[in-house]
Amino acid sequence: MMNEQVSWHAEPVDTVWQKLATTKQGLSAVDVNQRVTTYGLNRLPAPPKRSALVRFMSQFNNVLIYVLLGAAVVTALMADWVDAGVILGVVVINAIIGFVQEGKAEKAVDAIRETLTHEAIVLRDGQKVSVPVENLVPGDVVYLHSGDKVPADLRIFQSKDLRIEEAPLTGESVPVDKGAAPVAEDASLGDRTSMAFSGTLVSFGQGTGVVVTTGEHTEIGRVSNLLAQVETLKTRLTQRMDEFSRWLTGAILIMAFGTLIFGMALRDYTFTELFFACVALAVAAIPEGLPAIITITLALGVQRMANHRAIIRRLPAVETLGSVTIICSDKTGTLTRNEMTVTTVIRADAEYRVEGAGYEPRGTFYLDENQLDPFTDKQLRELASAALLCNDGSLVEQEG
Repeated sequence: MMNEQVSWHAEPVDTVWQKLATTKQGLSAVDVNQRVTTYGLNRLPAPPKRSALVRFMSQFNNVLIYVLLGAAVVTALMADWVDAGVILGVVVINAIIGFVQEGKAEKAVDAIRETLTHEAIVLRDGQKVSVPVENLVPGDVVYLHSGDKVPADLRIFQSKDLRIEEAPLTGESVPVDKGAAPVAEDASLGDRTSMAFSGTLVSFGQGTGVVVTTGEHTEIGRVSNLLAQVETLKTRLTQRMDEFSRWLTGAILIMAFGTLIFGMALRDYTFTELFFACVALAVAAIPEGLPAIITITLALGVQRMANHRAIIRRLPAVETLGSVTIICSDKTGTLTRNEMTVTTVIRADAEYRVEGAGYEPRGTFYLDENQLDPFTDKQLRELASAALLCNDGSLVEQEG
């Protein structure tokens, strides 16, 4: 059933019941247990997690860090413990900052993943029951209501003014009308009106559907699998730092070797004296503080993004985000917050500019660049009253 390539959206409802070996009365407890064993739990496979040790050691995977570690070893062999300690301290502090920041990001992602766990209303043994979403199996009959998150890929067989927002899958913010009628087999994902896909949101109405696929076999599961296969590339900053480190290493070696040759050919120095002088010169030329400066700068950028509720899991990603100059999008609602707010109020003889962010009931009104109190402007107050009387919406402020 679930592993077969079936065009559920094109199948008549009666055929769907037959292929899933279920009825409108739902599955029995015995059937559910058998199908959980066969198909597994309804959840996406968790991405492989790196151990704390691997995450810490990855902070040293940088050409400039290799150069600094080499310099620390050389200075230690020369018994210059102060310089060796300073260099190692800089390297370790740099690693700790990156390690802690990535740890915070992973904990935040895990916390979000846990908050997404919810329950679904299903029909089992002819009775409505609430079960954890991960316990859903193909053949379960699921009830959908306004505000619900669709728990698995469902074939709709009953609906009443059912509309579902499929932005997580299609990028379209406009809710799609859903019904039981089958559609063409070659219909695109956004045109499969007989289906409710896992991860989408019921924005209006109610409906009933039967689970056809769960877990990684759902449409959102396929997207997750594709994302897991994306190759991790080095950012421009990382590439530039690697190039700089290689160039710097070459320049230091050439300078040290030149100094050694010059001293031996034109000056009466012993080889040991020249060697230690060249090593000291090479170590002095290495910018020990550069990795720490870069890491701290990126960490500050990550913190600023976190204040705007954006989680960055890898520090170098901040630099990539900061390099974006133009974003091209082919549809409204893909990048916006799907909110409509007033920015201008126009009368026959005046135009008001309104400032504010989102749905928060705070803002400022301006008329001809002069700030005004909307409660003292009679015409503006009457216009707002008329707009309010034509609106049945409500604004509810919640904590957090």
